[in-house]
Amino acid sequence: MERLLTRCRALPAPATCNHQPSGYIPRRFPHCAPGRGKRLVLSRMFQPQNLREDQVLSLEGKSDDLTCKSQRLMLQVGLIHPASSGCYHLLPYTVRALEKLVRVIDQEMQAIGGQKVNMPSLSPAELWRATNRWDLMGKELLRLRDRHNKEYCLGPTHEEAITALVASQKTLSYKQLPFLLYQVTRKFRDEPRPRFGLLRGREFYMKDMYTFDSSPEAARQTYSLVCDAYSSLFDRLGLRCVKVQADVGSIGGTMSHEFQLPVDIGEDRFAVCPSCSFAANVETLDLSQMNCPACQGPLTETKGIEVGHTFYLGTKYSSVFNAQFINVHGKPSLAEMGCYGLGVTRILAAAIEVLSTEDCIRWPGLLAPYQVCLIPPKKGSKEEAAAELTDHLYDHIAEAVPQLRGEVLLDDRTHLTIGNRLKDANKFGYPFVIITGKRALEDPALFEVWCQNTSEVVFLTKEAVMELLSHVQVV
Repeated sequence: MERLLTRCRALPAPATCNHQPSGYIPRRFPHCAPGRGKRLVLSRMFQPQNLREDQVLSLEGKSDDLTCKSQRLMLQVGLIHPASSGCYHLLPYTVRALEKLVRVIDQEMQAIGGQKVNMPSLSPAELWRATNRWDLMGKELLRLRDRHNKEYCLGPTHEEAITALVASQKTLSYKQLPFLLYQVTRKFRDEPRPRFGLLRGREFYMKDMYTFDSSPEAARQTYSLVCDAYSSLFDRLGLRCVKVQADVGSIGGTMSHEFQLPVDIGEDRFAVCPSCSFAANVETLDLSQMNCPACQGPLTETKGIEVGHTFYLGTKYSSVFNAQFINVHGKPSLAEMGCYGLGVTRILAAAIEVLSTEDCIRWPGLLAPYQVCLIPPKKGSKEEAAAELTDHLYDHIAEAVPQLRGEVLLDDRTHLTIGNRLKDANKFGYPFVIITGKRALEDPALFEVWCQNTSEVVFLTKEAVMELLSHVQVV
């Protein structure tokens, strides 16, 4: 117990907001138990489950198509459901986790001056033709025509759109720069072979940031600033990503880095030097290059999932759309640009891929859909006499640990044994599972607390449970 508390105390204090607007009237929602205020109960959740492995099928109905652990587990517990090739319904647990990830991203981007925007997914062809990417992107662009025969694409990225937007502002001054404009929106790519669930799909969420600076030197400083924010983000999620030099590809520019999460199913290969900080996608290296160019030490190759990508663009796009500002000498100058992507749904799936066991999902602590699952006794069991203790514990957590309001789920399926519900809770990966079992009948009552991310089980009084949960960090 003391070791758990020590770990929790080391976490930064969570920020909470308890403000409610004037005239606010609490309501009971359909997924809350009647007569129980606002307790969230599992039996009311829309969560199609296939907790037997042989029930899990892909869209085509073939279990052989489940090519990675995260895809199999997310289908099995009802986090996603196939809609069409490369497209998935994101179900309630996943949406909660995704919203938390976006909040963490917002915190990191806004901490460096990012301003959030939202651009249309539908992008006119003339913008892409201006940069020659209408042809360069080839079949990856999902294209369509409206009733007036005007051509569009569903944007996989928004360099053209954001640059045209900034160029439309004719009175920008160097004093206003840099601009760090970002969005978190759905993106589209006509993947020739979608696979790995959310890791490689045709429709996905991405955070894309576009920066505008007054000089190359300032743009490189912004580039480093955003890369540091990415590193901070992955550190907070507990994901050990590697920043590697990368090819600029169809986006272009003069400098690029990927953030790779090492994993065996990764489709990228990158080389790292154990002796120094050098790391590079193998696409950027000479095939005969066996030693590190920085220190001549041997290079080690590994596989990874690209979860982030950064580009220094220079004036590649600002020169096309004439995105200018008035410089210190009162003359018009082209803005120096950068663009920075994070695969939001990919980060979520990649985290599950890396952190989970073969049978059970494990989440980054900040992203767990619910932090706590309470399991009361089975109806008709000897322990049923302690059932009310679970309700009291739920209410006490909401009162004593305000940051966990809305983060506690009550597994009210009391027709099932505690063991069966614990098995399900283990698959879902709630960070804390609290059972009202035999020892809840003792004086004082002791709750069985399973700490999933540390694989520890402890018996605690209600007061000790409050102490433990008070250190849980949420966003």
